[in-house]
Order: sequence, then C-alpha cells, then structure tokens
Amino acid sequence: MLGEAAVKHSRLTKPYSEKHMDETFSHPQYRVDLRRYSEKEYNKFVRVNTVSDWSLLSWKDVGKPFEVTNYSKERTEWEKKNDQVMDPHTSWTYFNKSFHEWFIKDVPQEKNQSKKHFLRSLTSFKPVQVKQAIGDLVQLQLWNYVHRIQDGIWDPRGKRALFEGLHVHRPRILFLGAAEGYEAMQLGAMYPGAEIVMVDYDEFCKTTRFGEFPEHYPFLGENPKTGQWKVIYKDDLNIEYVVDDIRNLDFGKEFDIVLSVGLLEHFPDEYKPEVADWHRRFLKEGGYAIMTTPRNQFRSRLYYHVMADVMNHTYRELMTVEQMGLYMYEAGFDILRHGYIKVHNGLICQPR
Repeated sequence: MLGEAAVKHSRLTKPYSEKHMDETFSHPQYRVDLRRYSEKEYNKFVRVNTVSDWSLLSWKDVGKPFEVTNYSKERTEWEKKNDQVMDPHTSWTYFNKSFHEWFIKDVPQEKNQSKKHFLRSLTSFKPVQVKQAIGDLVQLQLWNYVHRIQDGIWDPRGKRALFEGLHVHRPRILFLGAAEGYEAMQLGAMYPGAEIVMVDYDEFCKTTRFGEFPEHYPFLGENPKTGQWKVIYKDDLNIEYVVDDIRNLDFGKEFDIVLSVGLLEHFPDEYKPEVADWHRRFLKEGGYAIMTTPRNQFRSRLYYHVMADVMNHTYRELMTVEQMGLYMYEAGFDILRHGYIKVHNGLICQPR
C-alpha cells in the first residue's frame, strides 16, 4: 500500500491513479485523500446554506469576528528592534517562510527527535529548556493532528464539496493571494481545460511554496472524455504564476472564477470593501467569486494560540460563515452558496 515513505522511494512520478479511488494515505509531510463522499458523508463534512435571506441579517445578529492578537515572537522582536509596527509586506514574508517550513517537515521523524529533546531537557533541571521542549512537542503533535490526520488545512473532500456544481466550461481562474496554489489546482482538476492564473506579491510563494509543492500529490477531478473521476497532478494543469500586488493587476473582466483563500480576514473592517472589490474587478458577467476564511471555533482559537510563532505575523480574524457572508453581501454580492467544512468557511457569490 502506498503511504509514508513508499512514494519517496517509488520511481513513479505519478504514483496514484483511479485504482486508488476511495483510499487515503499518510505521508511524512501530509495526507493524500482520494475518497469520495456519500450524501450522508457530505452532511458530515460540509454544512451549507444556514441563511435563507441575507437582506434580513444584521451585525447585531451575528456579532463581529474574533481578532487574533497574540503575535509571533518574530514579529514582536522585529517591532521592538525597528520601533514601529511591522508593515504588511514584511509580515507576509515572515509568515510564508515560517508556514512553509512546517509543510516540508518529516513529521514522524521530527516527533521522535522532539521527544528525545524533551527527555534530555528533563535531565538539565533548567525550567526554560523544559518549557521550550514541551512547547516544541505540543506544536508538532498539533500540526500532525491538523494536517496529517484530519487534513484540515487542505481538506480536499470539503473543498470539492464547496466547489462543485459551477456552471463553467474550460474556465479562466484567478487566484488572489495564491501562496502554494492548492485550491486553484483542485478547481482546475474539477473543471477540465481550466486556465489558472495565480497571484501573490511574495516571490517566495512562486519559487518555493508553489515551486516545491509535491509533484506526486494527486487531485481528484473529472475526466473530460468520460465525465468520470480522474486523478490529476500539478503538471497536468495549465498554470501561470504572477508575482505582483493585487492592486497593480491590469486584467480586465476576463475570469470565470476569482478565488481567494484566507485573504478577507487579514484586513480590518475599513479595508474589507476594497478586498471585496478585488473579486469583482476581474469577473466576467455571470462569473463566480469563491472565498474561504478560517472558522471562529474553539479548535481554531487553540490552534492559533499554540502555533502563534508559526502563524501570527499578520493581522488576522476568525469569523463565522454568517459574518463572512454579510461582509460580501453588504459589498454588493449575492451569496449563492455558503457553508463550512473542517476548519474553513466557504462562499460562492456573484456581484449584484
């Protein structure tokens, strides 16, 4: 069975195929999930359309998002050294490098090393070393659970459920703040013939986060010849990666789908209408804006607390899907579909 080190030692560049359908495999860095879902399982992985009339919803009803304020050690030290608030571009540069380091960890190996480090720290009788060793071990255990066991960050089954049923043919997809580009690749697999343009203003995202995304990771998509399921890989897709500020893009209204993942929650309320407009600016008439944000739930708050030094370099909010939808409704979008999956809210909407 494929899994763990099997792919690493395999000579196959594309080790998965349709014969692996409905199976899931654990690797040292991540989980592969080629399982489909029944209607019963769909209700387990995604809840959709909790609001019947967005015009009747108010901020008094839903409240405001939860702001994450425990910033990373790197950010607080930078601000102390420079005697100023860390600017957004610098904060994203720090975040992308920090986050990527966790995606490429051999987690089982690092867990073993961390346990040994913890045991050695106990013999030192130095509280600072023991505290640091405990913190490192807790972070690894949490990352292992969130990314390798629950598959909460990529969550392919949940993302496919949110993305399904769009009326597009060979769509042009624009991914704003693309990072490693995972969700655009999943969309591209689901809608054959897609042309994907990824945009991020951090060069590191293009060269490293996307550039080093595992070539042997399989996306479950559609075979355009048969309409049946098909396993798709990164190099099967038509992808262009643009390094630029979103505000500088000169595209017209030429995309069928404008996508953002974890973008809206990084802006205070006074900037959210501008973020919403970025999705409107590039959409064809009848096109779809697709957005996700991290959910405001206890597990998410715990994650951003424990992983603060990894994650919290930027302004960040956790919100409910109702809060997310109300921001977009007030910005002039109709909400076609809304729901939440393991750790993310999701919207599919169109400009009014």
